[in-house]
Amino acid sequence: MRTNLKKLRKKLRYSEDFKKELVSLFEKGTYSVLQLERLYGVTNGSIYRWIYKYSTFNEKGIRVVEMKQSSSLKLKELTNKVKELEQIVGQKQIKIDFLEKMIEIAESEFSIAIKKKSNTSQSNGLKKTKQK
Repeated sequence: MRTNLKKLRKKLRYSEDFKKELVSLFEKGTYSVLQLERLYGVTNGSIYRWIYKYSTFNEKGIRVVEMKQSSSLKLKELTNKVKELEQIVGQKQIKIDFLEKMIEIAESEFSIAIKKKSNTSQSNGLKKTKQK
């Protein structure tokens, strides 16, 4: 049964559009060669041949080598960067909440309007306002 599958696989012909689509998916960084191989059932040798033939970035005589470790390292770096940025956003939100609470306490303790209310008139600067 296995020999029949190998014979069938050799007879598969792929359209130019299909080949170019796989190359564009690889170039965009959407999928790696290994992922394309698994998704579409095409050998990695065929995919690399198509990359050499149809790629807009590759020049003749330059070999394409996909670094599996570098992509995983890049993913880890990006994940760490996201965590770091989430932590910074969380700290900023805590600071904002703290300052808003301080303003609220100051307004209630000292009867001073620190935040501008939407329904109040604009201040003239030097003119004294009447307190309610």
